[in-house]
Amino acid sequence: MNTTQKAAAGNGQPDEPIYQKRKKIYAREVQGPFARLRWLAVLVLLGLYYFLPWIDFDGHQSVLFDLPDRKFYLFGLTFWPQDFFYLAWLLVIAALALFFFTTLAGRLWCGYACPQTVWTEVFMWIEHRIEGDRPKQMKLDRMPLNATKFRIKATKHLLWLLFSAWTGFTFVGFFTPIRELSTSLMNLSLGPWESFWIFFYGFATYGNAGWLREQVCIYMCPYARFQSAMFDKDTLVIAYDEKRGEPRGARKRGADPQALGLGDCIDCTLCVQVCPTGIDIRNGLQYQCIGCAACIDVCDQVMEKMGYPKGLIRYTTENRMEGKSSHILHFRTLLYGGLLLLLSAGLVYSISQRVPVGLDIIRDRNTLYRETDTGLIENVYILKLINMDERPHSYTLKAEGLPELELDTGREQIEVPAGSVINLPLRLRIDPINLKQPSNEISFTLQAVDDPSIHIEQRARFLGPAGG
Repeated sequence: MNTTQKAAAGNGQPDEPIYQKRKKIYAREVQGPFARLRWLAVLVLLGLYYFLPWIDFDGHQSVLFDLPDRKFYLFGLTFWPQDFFYLAWLLVIAALALFFFTTLAGRLWCGYACPQTVWTEVFMWIEHRIEGDRPKQMKLDRMPLNATKFRIKATKHLLWLLFSAWTGFTFVGFFTPIRELSTSLMNLSLGPWESFWIFFYGFATYGNAGWLREQVCIYMCPYARFQSAMFDKDTLVIAYDEKRGEPRGARKRGADPQALGLGDCIDCTLCVQVCPTGIDIRNGLQYQCIGCAACIDVCDQVMEKMGYPKGLIRYTTENRMEGKSSHILHFRTLLYGGLLLLLSAGLVYSISQRVPVGLDIIRDRNTLYRETDTGLIENVYILKLINMDERPHSYTLKAEGLPELELDTGREQIEVPAGSVINLPLRLRIDPINLKQPSNEISFTLQAVDDPSIHIEQRARFLGPAGG
């Protein structure tokens, strides 16, 4: 006897499954200011996603992560693996932005910008166009399988699959130049990894937005679990005004609720029917709420038809619901906002001052130093120079830090093509009388001949016997 059966036998109750079977949610379409705002976010975000790869900038794709060549194009900027710290910087900014907006107004990210929400909106729009609104979808699913039902379902899933394939294709287009990818696709000559990622990302889109939907938000997304740690009594949340709405009950349009001993809620359940996660906001704030505000739009429409004031369900704070004063811009929001502004400004400034050249100096580890035939002390180095610009440059190199330091590179100027890396051996020599200690700090300065603003300094050590 398993655990469930033992528990049932002990309580004298019939067996019940441990896991509840998912009940499909048929979300009703809704119109209103928040729905328009949500669709504006969908159009902007998906517009950027699907069309940015097709826009060229300075002769290359505007956004391209060229992994084989280790170059990352972002409009007019070219980043290299050496610029990886910018990604870490950007991730810190993204985390602070999430904290800031969550503390300020709850789950704005989930309701308007999360990829799961954005793609689910599109899939639900296709579903409503093909199957109809909520009552028609429910009626269709109750029907036995026939030619009509098969045709409608097949059409919906075909459109879902085509849209998912376009999504996967576009995703790969951020890593392989999308025009080359298109040509390969038309010629049926895609490489194995392109084929895999188009299929994988397309399948993930189809599964998450078409089938899993609210289950991703409720069970899979970690943000749903720890979001409450960022809420406080001054955070804007979607809330039902229980004092005004209760007791709820049906009545005729225009009826005076006070005369009937009722609140303003007419118990139409439309707020539940439009919710993409299927919750009843009248039961209080729940972690399943993604903050899409669909319940606000539909409730305001009902209140308007009934002749009651809007705002039975609205954005408010816990303090305001309790009749207390509330300040949205309180300490935590100001702290997160200040840090977010500071880090964002620092990132912009750092990128604007970024020098498109990299220099690494590596000492020859096989020999600390050697004495030449003329009595000079010599150190050997390998210079690794990276031209991170989109045009070739000639550079001059000088070494400083010790008196009468001789630099020998075998050439007066160092030519480096655009986006190339060269390794150049060089030698430094000095009269031992100018050495005061065995290890001495020196510096190498590299400067572009045609553009003096492109320069970089790198420190190193010169080793030798102690002079004097």
